[in-house]
Amino acid sequence: MALQQYEIEYAVKADLPAIVDIYNSTISGRMVTADLEPVTTESRIQWFEEHNTEHRPLWVMRVDGNIAAWMSFQSFYGRPAYQGTAEISIYVDSRYRGIGAGSILIEKALEECPRLKVSNLVGFVFGHNEPSLSLLKKFGFQQWGLLPGVAILDGIKRDLVIVGRSV
Repeated sequence: MALQQYEIEYAVKADLPAIVDIYNSTISGRMVTADLEPVTTESRIQWFEEHNTEHRPLWVMRVDGNIAAWMSFQSFYGRPAYQGTAEISIYVDSRYRGIGAGSILIEKALEECPRLKVSNLVGFVFGHNEPSLSLLKKFGFQQWGLLPGVAILDGIKRDLVIVGRSV
């Protein structure tokens, strides 16, 4: 099944609980995030407010009125010389995984980069997260770095792969 009807919009504050729910749903799988316990909506308010439509957007994908996925651009490093590089993060509700939501969001990100004055996208992905690494590779992302064993998830050392793509 391929995703056919959807809307991609800038996230509004009322979307934050659903964004947090999707994020929290990935924690137990130990493949997507280094958080070990669920986060609260309140703890993510500052993160939400750091986004803006002009340079560092936060988008939601709606399917039948529900938030199926979200994507954010964040500053890669807080120094001015890095402003042309953004870290991309994509989280998909479990009901919409494997049907193209991630691909649609990456296409949106690549399309928006010139307007946002972003010339490089980077992602930080666990080395054992093959679905995400494969998805990014499909869109021309390459391994730009490797941090071996920097995360410990349930007693297991995990690598962090830095992927990137010039746009």
